[in-house]
Amino acid sequence: MKELLLASCPVAVWVITGIEFLLMLLAFLAYKKSKKPLYLFTALVTLGLFYDALILALGGVLGDSELLRVLSQLRFVAHGALIPLLFLICAYALDFGKFWKIVVWVFTGALILLGAAGGLATVLEMKTAAGIVRYTSAEATPAWADTVSMALSYGAVVPLILAGIVVWIKQKTPLLFLAGFVMFLFSALGPATGNVDLIFYISMFGEVGMALFFLLYARRKAKKAQ
Repeated sequence: MKELLLASCPVAVWVITGIEFLLMLLAFLAYKKSKKPLYLFTALVTLGLFYDALILALGGVLGDSELLRVLSQLRFVAHGALIPLLFLICAYALDFGKFWKIVVWVFTGALILLGAAGGLATVLEMKTAAGIVRYTSAEATPAWADTVSMALSYGAVVPLILAGIVVWIKQKTPLLFLAGFVMFLFSALGPATGNVDLIFYISMFGEVGMALFFLLYARRKAKKAQ
């Protein structure tokens, strides 16, 4: 299995980048037409996923360079700033009232600032895997920045899965649950299969699935509201 992953990675990351760009574009176009917040949140989250995939793909082309390092720093900032939007997706999917939506907006805003600050504070080091040169968090990164990054990455997916279960029961659709589940599943596959060094690649398939299910759910909810 590892040989297949190593051989497919350089090409697959470009394919994933293209798919995420398409999903992002569809979400932005749907928002432009409908002005539904779920489309906008989906578009912004997918934008972050697309940028993340693009920088990984460029790592196979640019190699170890200052340009790649700067772009990678922005990748950490974008990740920290956009992942908190998952909480807004949950709030709007669950049809929270005005007061609780305001609470979630304030909470999300605080997390965005904290996540972006954590991304800026991250110290980078270069690593190579499967023909991809990438910059990751180094040991010199402040402990609080690593904690924020991990808390956002995993702490946002669990509420998404729980919200997805509630939506599945009340709205009779598993789409939101599947968005969180595929992200969790592929994030766990790396360690579970002994491919911890390739978790960045394996988890990308979960990111594509999450973006797709977000878009499908936003479309279903928009149609139900008509």
